[in-house]
Amino acid sequence: MFKPHFWLRLLLLAALLGTTPARALDFVALGDMPYGDSPAIEATYHRLIARINATRPAFSVHVGDFKSGGTECSDAAFVRQRDNFGRFDHPLVYTPGDNEWTDCHRRSNGAYAPIERLARVRQLFFGPGITLGKGPQPGLAQSESMPEFAEFVENRRWDAAGILFVTLHVVGSNNGFEARSPTSSEEFFRRDRANRAWLTAAFDRARASGARGIVVFMQADPFAARALYDDFPTWSGFRGIIVETLLPLVRDWHKPVLLVHGDEHQFRNDRPFHLDNAAVDNLFRIEVPGDRDMRAVLIHWHDQGETPFSAELLAP
Repeated sequence: MFKPHFWLRLLLLAALLGTTPARALDFVALGDMPYGDSPAIEATYHRLIARINATRPAFSVHVGDFKSGGTECSDAAFVRQRDNFGRFDHPLVYTPGDNEWTDCHRRSNGAYAPIERLARVRQLFFGPGITLGKGPQPGLAQSESMPEFAEFVENRRWDAAGILFVTLHVVGSNNGFEARSPTSSEEFFRRDRANRAWLTAAFDRARASGARGIVVFMQADPFAARALYDDFPTWSGFRGIIVETLLPLVRDWHKPVLLVHGDEHQFRNDRPFHLDNAAVDNLFRIEVPGDRDMRAVLIHWHDQGETPFSAELLAP
């Protein structure tokens, strides 16, 4: 067994070398669940939350789509999922998905007006005094630091163990970029500008604070609108936030960045991004499972080896 003075010597040596031992951090990501409101699905979701609680992570992040794309976008459905978020024993951060608002115009969803549903999501999940999970809500909201984007209460940023975490409101269904109505188009362009400003500010914060890594959470699979000849063609609603913003920021920063998202319900842990025909090697990607695969991802950030984190699937 190591004696106490061993750790003191280690800290003194690290100080002399101008470094400090990296602090490990555990956090959980999940999304695209629960899909359906049957007793069996609800019970499975509750068991998963209990499993997550047992791991005692610093926090969990639900990356959106807390209902399926074919169920009603009713207030009752929203409140039920907010109550489920209250089952987490630690802070729970949530970023919206397309199933909560952009797709709510579908008849199967209740034929709601998407912009009205977005306003309701913001009111129910991000209103004054609302805390998700049983711990205090971490960090800063974009609405608090950028008055020109005051409505974006859902975009958040926080620091933990020398890592900067940031959520972006980037959703499936091509990020809501379609010509169904002038109102929808206007919403997309404003949200895209807000996301790009928030992400740029996050990298500024990371540089100023000397962060050892950045983790970005959003709902959408950014490759969902890819074409045979281009991962992000001009009609992709992800081109601005990914190609024109995230990739250059990551390449120029050099330190590790992890993008966590959902949308396609398939677990992935890879490095799929390229910019100017070159791999962006310091940008990692985790896609969480979802739908019928009701598992979460426990991420252990350790700063060791080529990949600065490990990922473990948690089953109910």
